[in-house]
Amino acid sequence: MPPAPRQALELLSPARDADIGIAAIDHGADAVYIGGPDFGARVNAGNTLADIERLARHAHRYHAKIFVTLNTILRDDELEPARRLAWQLHEAGADALIVQDMGLLELDLPPIQLHASTQTDIRTPEKARFLQDVGFAQMVLARELTIPQIEAIRAQVQQATLEFFIHGALCVAYSGQCFISHAHTGRSANRGNCSQECRLPYTVTDTAGRIVAHDKHVLSLKDNNQSANLRALVDAGIRSFKIEGRYKDLGYVKNVTAHYRQLFDALMEGDGAPAAAGGASFTRASSGRTTFLFTPDPERNFNRQATDYFVTGRKEDIGAFDTPKHAGLPLGEVIKVGADHIDLQLAEGADAPNNGDGLTWWDLQQELCGVQVNVARPLDEARGQWRVFPNESTSELKDLKRGRALYRNRDAAWDRQMDRKSSERRIAVDLRLDETDDGLLLTLTDEDGHVGQATLEHAFQAAQQPERAQAQLREHLGKLGNTLFSPRDVELALARPWFLPASAVNALRRDAVAALEAAREAARERLQPARAVEPPVPFPDDTLSYLANVYNHKARDFYARHGVKVIEAAYESHEALGDVSLMITKHCVRYSLSLCPKQAKGVTGVQGTVRAEPMTIRHGDETLTLRFDCKPCEMHVVGRIKRNVLQQAAAVPVKVYRTRPAGGRVTQG
Repeated sequence: MPPAPRQALELLSPARDADIGIAAIDHGADAVYIGGPDFGARVNAGNTLADIERLARHAHRYHAKIFVTLNTILRDDELEPARRLAWQLHEAGADALIVQDMGLLELDLPPIQLHASTQTDIRTPEKARFLQDVGFAQMVLARELTIPQIEAIRAQVQQATLEFFIHGALCVAYSGQCFISHAHTGRSANRGNCSQECRLPYTVTDTAGRIVAHDKHVLSLKDNNQSANLRALVDAGIRSFKIEGRYKDLGYVKNVTAHYRQLFDALMEGDGAPAAAGGASFTRASSGRTTFLFTPDPERNFNRQATDYFVTGRKEDIGAFDTPKHAGLPLGEVIKVGADHIDLQLAEGADAPNNGDGLTWWDLQQELCGVQVNVARPLDEARGQWRVFPNESTSELKDLKRGRALYRNRDAAWDRQMDRKSSERRIAVDLRLDETDDGLLLTLTDEDGHVGQATLEHAFQAAQQPERAQAQLREHLGKLGNTLFSPRDVELALARPWFLPASAVNALRRDAVAALEAAREAARERLQPARAVEPPVPFPDDTLSYLANVYNHKARDFYARHGVKVIEAAYESHEALGDVSLMITKHCVRYSLSLCPKQAKGVTGVQGTVRAEPMTIRHGDETLTLRFDCKPCEMHVVGRIKRNVLQQAAAVPVKVYRTRPAGGRVTQG
């Protein structure tokens, strides 16, 4: 019985711009997702068509893919511009579009793959199967899922590729189910302009008015890190592994991509791990090997500490309640605070401070404080003692005194290293030089089996120094340093050593490299659109509330065509003006504060006294209600849209269609 075909694992990296996307490819990404000129769910991370084309050209040389976000919900007046943009992105070389708005599926789109955005909120096998059957070739599952839940989806979704976030910031709400930003500021997360209300400090009170938590960031989560769960995710059916961060800088993308590239390479090479279910073996989804000129370390980048969230089950410590900021890595502790300087003792294993570093510490109220280092000088380098001169007066540095632990949240030396060249990605090739009747034939065969050939008409002249001539010929043939290839083997199939000028050999090699690149491009896999099942499959529900984000008549037509009877308009249409769920979260404040009835179960003297009663959270003049739905173990953050937001948005042209039960009559609002 022949062995099962190897399955590709895709490392999918973010890019704020084309240059960062190119760096992601160079650091081992198999695919990059990036925003186009408009309609991407990161309003400040757009890119020109020319930059998309430039990035695609670079990625395609390695058979890597470029996915472009077109994943905001759209007004009626935006549908035609979005359709035109889809065609322009296809022509620019994009391999797939990441979308949220189902209205796009009703338009004349180019022959390009569609991937379901995280904003489509895929939590159930039924929803995932539906999206596969309407034509999505790849879909990113909700970050809140556990391994068994992912396995259940894989059992129902065999054609589409399953994608999962493995690193980066976590939205506390189910993606696509957060409206608090729009309600409070008019900035819609579903339209790429989230104001991050979840990162604010709140005071939590119970039904009796007692303060449960004071000025804590109870809706702010630690950052996602699935480094320890990659094998389990692979075995569960995930094939595309996504790094969050289209707002992140170059250093973050380089470092985190390199970190996961090394982990996946080790996983695919065995590294003592058991074979995946069914005995499947795996390969990279693109070509080449990456050599890193640094040691990747995700802790060096901005982070709020790490959690694997719900992948391995519910945990109490997923919150970044003390601060949404980056505290950094331990640096040492204060020895003395002078009038213009701070003396510190380095922690074991900590690197010396640098000019430009950022230092942090916790004050007596457990608030994170920070200062920048202007100058760092050794006091006693052998004993690890340093003197730093901050850019602020030490008298203004709150609670900084002898014995205070110091952290470093910006390492200037690390940043400089990330600004330099930090990787090389090369495709291995075998070279063979043969004699022909008229001269020489050079054949290049790359690691994927693609072949490029070039010939050189040249008179055969015996070399006066055969051994030296052979060595020089091998050396010149293997000079692939300014290409994307590296020599794995050089074979000289010659009758005898011949003398060949270096210039002739170099020209032959360049022609063979060009031919190989052309062969690779001709053989490059073009992602094909998935075909929708006909007749149209029914949507899992026949009623849709504002949570479905239907913001245009084409989206309404889509759901009606798939059997939905009642379709409410998106929250941004301002039809849901009363108290509604502005967030729906798997994170539970009660559970994180050890006030969940399930936690009290079986505890003598406590069981039965803790109830899942609503709570209130306040920030400034904003008051929200927390309601707890214990059966699915979810929390609803309930509130209403602010009057000034309604006034500001009054002039926005929104034409939404809705279906009402009575007579099935369609009305326009």
